[in-house]
Formats: sequence, structure tokens, C-alpha cells
Amino acid sequence: MKPPSSPSSSGLVRALGPSTATAVVVGTVIGSGIFKKPQAIAEHVPNFGLVALLWVLGGVLILLGALAYAEVTVLLPRAGGNYIFLREAYGRLAGFLWGWVDFCIIRSASLAALATLFTESFNDILGNEAFQQAVGLPSRTHLGFWPQRLLTVAVLTGLAWVNIRGVRWGGLMQLLITLIKVSSLVAIALLPFLALANGVSTPTLPNFDNLRPLWPEDWRQLSLGHLGSAFLGVLWAFHGWQNLAPVAEEVRQPQRNIPLALLGGVALIIALYLGANLAYYLVLPGQQMAALKQTTVATEFSLRLLGPLGAAAAAAAVMASVFGALNGNLLVGPRLLYAMGDDGLAPRALGVIHPRYRTPALAIAVLAAWSSLQVMSVALLTWLGWLEASKSPFDRLTDFAMFGAVIFETLAVVSIFVFRRRHAAGERPYRCPGYPWVPALYVILPTFIVVNMFLRQETLVEALAGVGFIALGAAVYGVLGLGRNFI
Repeated sequence: MKPPSSPSSSGLVRALGPSTATAVVVGTVIGSGIFKKPQAIAEHVPNFGLVALLWVLGGVLILLGALAYAEVTVLLPRAGGNYIFLREAYGRLAGFLWGWVDFCIIRSASLAALATLFTESFNDILGNEAFQQAVGLPSRTHLGFWPQRLLTVAVLTGLAWVNIRGVRWGGLMQLLITLIKVSSLVAIALLPFLALANGVSTPTLPNFDNLRPLWPEDWRQLSLGHLGSAFLGVLWAFHGWQNLAPVAEEVRQPQRNIPLALLGGVALIIALYLGANLAYYLVLPGQQMAALKQTTVATEFSLRLLGPLGAAAAAAAVMASVFGALNGNLLVGPRLLYAMGDDGLAPRALGVIHPRYRTPALAIAVLAAWSSLQVMSVALLTWLGWLEASKSPFDRLTDFAMFGAVIFETLAVVSIFVFRRRHAAGERPYRCPGYPWVPALYVILPTFIVVNMFLRQETLVEALAGVGFIALGAAVYGVLGLGRNFI
């Protein structure tokens, strides 16, 4: 008979075993990236060998970061996550800037990007021949540029309203969405080989020539700038790994199970991502993949292999995956605004709970409104020709989000050095294996990514806008005198 779960030092019950913790890793990481970002990666990296290497490096990077970040979370298991870590490690200004950047850049742009992809996938279904015939729609039915943007805003507004009303998505719904994500990737990885085994004869049957040349014929022509831009897309696909750390205090035997969950979860994600990318390339040559602008790689892959019905199923799977990530961000994001409002680092009204629905209603509404404004702003600037039209709104928004995320999430990881020095004698149920090399190695790639964003013309706008928002946040902090209440 198993012993009862023991409480942690904070009073939380250590009830999560290795399998549950692994499910947390997988469910929070897989979102929109693997269905859409292979197109952006193929634009910069033509060789499948390098593409596969970048996906493996992405997994290794989040593993290094998570191993260190988990120690910080166990040491400070308080509501607020990075807000608490940065405030305690670097001071009140750092905590404020995290909240400011998360609101202005990371969370809001992520919401805008996810809602954009949700709408694009819906448009794929709407324009699908099989769907049109089933519901009696005229052929060539689709949404134009501005109707898509308006629908994107409507999706954000609708989900915000649902969260304000206090609707709770149960564990069954979350489990269902995670199963759809994993099952979709497994199906994508297997489809080309199942078609080949069944003797299906189509022009897009698995073509291993699409993988050649596996590596660059002349390594001197390899551009670090292109590799950096491609890796930015990989980082988006792996983004969300820090959502494991908030439950680290509730994991049984954390010294053993946290590394096991991280290793197992990351290994599973890498396998799923590599399998999906291999399948994509067997059906879609890299050059054709890079040319896709109005649809996801997963939808085009399914269209070529299974026809309109398969494309509709792929678009629906993307919508389900994105919906889970979208709702999760709208659930979690406003809680930071609420915590900052309650702490006096944001307007107090954001820290008020709705008397009837018992939710931070104003915080939810403000975040949804700002995300909607980003959707319309990017659309307007693209429509006016002020932004490069060859770059999709989804890629522009995700690059904008990743700029802030890379900087501040890296600072959260390396706060382990501050806490090891400041609280050397503190109790640590979990200690980062390989310290100090694990967190030190983590810093290398994010630093390269940030520098590369300033050097590349295609990401310079997002980088400069990110710096502008961070500088504006520091100015707001100083003008309002938020530092005088330093605690």
C-alpha cells in the first residue's frame, strides 16, 4: 500500500507523480508552433538535417532551463511565478518590468497570434471543398483579410467574456485537448507511411528525395543569422515550458520525479516534433513548405495526402490545439495583472474581484482589449504597406512575443545564481543537477537569439518595439514613484 502524499513546506500536498508531471510538460508546451512554424523555419533553413538539429536543440534548451527553474520555484512557491522570482532576485523594478512586458508583449502578443491562427484554421475549413459540399456553401467561400481580423477580435472577446463569467474548464476538457494535440502529431507522423503500406498511389506519397541534401554541401555558405531566425520559430513551438515550475512544490519526491518528468516530457515532445517534421518533408519539399503563407503546414500536408476531407480534419485539430492554448493564456495572464494591482504595481482596479463572478474581470477585459488592438494594429500596418507583407501577421506577433519572453524568462532562470548565494543555507527539496553549468549553458542560445533579432531586418521592428515597451515601462515606474514602497 502506498503511503499518503505528504505536504510540502508551504502546505501544498505532494500529489503529482512522474506520469502526471510529464503530462503537464507535454500539455502546456504543444500548441500552435508545430502546426505553423515549420513554414517559417523552412524559409531560413533548406536542409532537413539542420531543421531536425534545431528542433533537438530547442528541446535541450528548455530541459536545461527547466532543471534550473524548478529549483527556484520550489524555493519560492508563491503565487505570481516570474513576478515573484524577479522581484526577489533583482528588486521591485524587475518584478514590475516582468509584469509590464508580460502584459504589453509576451502574453498579449501570444493571445493575438493564437487567435489569428485559430481564425486562419477556421478559414481553411470554410474554404474546404468537402466542407462546402456537406453544408451547402458556394464554392470558393472564404474570409477576406479584414473579415479574418474582425473574427479574430471576436474570438478574443468571446473567450474573455467566458472567463469573466467564471466558467471553469475541468480536468477532463484539458485532458481531451492534450490528447487531441498528441494524437494529431502521432497521426501526422504515421500518415505517409500508412499510405505507402496501403499502396495508395498519389504524387505526394513519401518522397525521401525531399530530405536531400540532408546537410549543406558548403558549410561556409551557412548563415548564422538565418539559423537564429529559424530557431526563433522553434522557441515559439517550445514556449510554455515554464508552466511546469508552478506545480513543482506539489510533485512527490521532487529530487527524482521532476528530472524524470522533464526528461520524459521533453523527450516525448522532441520525438513528436521530429516525427511530424519528417512527415511534412516527405510530402512537402522544403521550398514548397517555405512558400505557404495563407494556411498551416499541417493543413496543406493533409490536403496533399488525404484530399479535402483530410485538410478539414487537420485544420480542426489545429483549431482545437490553439483553442486550448488560447483559453489557458486568457485564464492565467490576467492573474498576473490582478496580483500586481493587489501589490500596488498596477492600477488597484485590476486587483478587484468581480462581486458576482468572483474573477478579476477588469484584468481579463484589459488584456483581451490590448491583444485585440495588437491584432488590428499589425493588420493595419500590413495593409498600409508599412510592414513587410511577405511576413504573416502570425509570425510577426509570435516574434514580438518571443523577444520579451526570451529576455525575462532567461533572467528568471539565472536567478538561481542569486538565490544560491543569498539563501545558501535554505532548505531545498529539489536541487538543480549539474549546477552551475546547467543554467550557465542555458544562457548561451537566448543571448544569441536576442542579438540576432537586432541584426536581422525581418525581426528588427519587433526587437525595437520590444525595447521601446521595456523603456516605457521603466519610465512609468519612475514617474509614478512605484519604487518608493520597496519591500
